[in-house]
Parts: sequence; C-alpha cells; structure tokens
Amino acid sequence: MLYHTSGELNDSYSQPNNLESASNNSWAPPQQVQPIMVQEPPYQASPTPATMPMPDTAMPRGRKKKGGMTFAVLALALAILLVFGIGLFAGWQFYQGNTAATTPATGTTAPALSSNTIQTQEEAAIAKVEPAVVQLTVTTAQGTAIGSGVIINKNGDIITNNHVVSGGQSITAMLDNGTSEPATIVGTDPANDLAVVHIQPNSHIVAATFANSSKLIVGQEVLAIGNPLGNTETATHGIVSALNRSAQESNGVTIHNMIQTDAAINPGNSGGALINVQGQVIGIPTLASINTETNTLANGVGYAISSNQAQSVIAQILQQNTK
Repeated sequence: MLYHTSGELNDSYSQPNNLESASNNSWAPPQQVQPIMVQEPPYQASPTPATMPMPDTAMPRGRKKKGGMTFAVLALALAILLVFGIGLFAGWQFYQGNTAATTPATGTTAPALSSNTIQTQEEAAIAKVEPAVVQLTVTTAQGTAIGSGVIINKNGDIITNNHVVSGGQSITAMLDNGTSEPATIVGTDPANDLAVVHIQPNSHIVAATFANSSKLIVGQEVLAIGNPLGNTETATHGIVSALNRSAQESNGVTIHNMIQTDAAINPGNSGGALINVQGQVIGIPTLASINTETNTLANGVGYAISSNQAQSVIAQILQQNTK
C-alpha cells in the first residue's frame, strides 16, 4: 500500500469554498368509572299535630317516641355519611389510577449520558486545543505549501512534520486569533518526520497538553485538528482504529509505532493535533493511505506519530539547540 504525506498543499490546489414517532400502542382514554348510585331512603313525613297521639301522663311515652326519632335521624345521617364516603373513596381511586397512567415514574437512578452531553465534551476538547494549533505557510523553490503545527510551550516552540518545512525558504505561522508570525526552524528529525520551529513568544500563545500515548486503546474516540486543504481550524472525528502500525512515506522513510485512525486526514493536516476527548494531544497526523486501484486517498485510513515519540524527539531537538 502506498502512503501519502498529508501536509503539503501547493498553490495549484483550488481551495473549496424528537418529535418521536407515534407509539405502536394506540392510546385509549381511561376507563370511565361509573359513580356509585345509592338510593336515598324515602322521606318520612312526621304525623301532623291533629293525628299525633298525645303522651300518656302515667307513662313517659313521649320520651320514648323522642328517643326513637333521634335514633332514626342518626341512622339517616350515618347512611348519608357512608354514601358520601364511598363516593369520595371511589373518586380518589379513579384519580390515582388516571394519574399513574399519565405521569411518568420518577426514581433516583442517574440518567445515561445523552448525545448532547457527549457533544459538549467534544466541543470542550476542541476549544481547549484549537488555540494551540497553527497554520504553517511554507515558501519553497517549488512554490507555497500549507501544513499545520502545534505550540508546545510558552516560549513559542512548535512541533510539526519535517516534510512540511523541508526546503522552506520562509515560514509563516498563523495563530488561532488570526495574527501571523515569522517562524524559523529550530531542528529536524527526518527519520521520524518531525521538526520544531520557533516564533517569538507573545501574550496570544496557548500551549497544548500532551497525553501518554501508551495508554491508548483501540476504539477510543479521537479528533484531528488542523488545516486540511487550507481550511483553517478544521476538526474531524473518529476513533483509534489500530496501534503500533508501520507506514512508509513517499520518500522511502518508514515510521514505526504509529496510530491508525479513521478521523479524516488530508493534505494540510500534517503536523497538526490528534487529540482525545479530554483535549490532550495523543499524536501528530502525518500520513494518509492511497488506494492504489484509483490512486486516490483511501477513505478513513490515516496515521499519526504517537505523542510519546513526538515528545522524545522534541526533547532531543530542544536539548541540542540549547547547548
């Protein structure tokens, strides 16, 4: 398989400008509970004074009669209270049943992460790293090329690919805020296709944080940030497809222990940042595979130099240039 270094973009390139579906269970109105009908006892009219027997003075019959009437009144009141209580209970039961059918249950179980939560995490990761990713415009004897770089410290040092700056007669770094700074090459490591360039430090400089790439696992979510085809500050999404890959560049250099990803990597991405969802750099995008049948970039097969390898090269270059 052939591989294409994804960093060089020459001037011949023309820059391109719930409601949820209804449930299958059809809705039916709640069953109407028939109200309990209790027949009132017939009204008993009291005998008129003309026909009411007079009390016997020898026996307190009037008192007995009064007691009987009191009992009847109490019985009637109890019956009414019983009817009212039954009706009230039935109505309460109906209300409770109807409420249970229409009110969602609540609990203490924590909800699962929604897609909005995941999206917010991705946005935070991009916002954290994007200010540290620069666009490098390199003028060579053959023309102008565009690549990417990542600011590694507040001193203005930037990591990129060697093939991005190789043969550069002048280099300009455009920062996230739109300002441009002249850059100079500090040192290169062609065997690992890495280089460090330098700009004058200023208040706009934001340095990226590097993660331990030995902790990566296949399937881990990643994002690539760079300037593909000259489109500045572009982020693409994917996963770690494989680890410890070896890939050969077009100049014959073979790079080992690379990260394979399906995050889109195109010319101009080289030297940029491959990050995790915590906003830490885990690799430097470098290569894109070529489909030999069509001689076009292979979809979703890209490679990045691991962050551990990049940090080792950075340390060597900076150490050699501080002596």
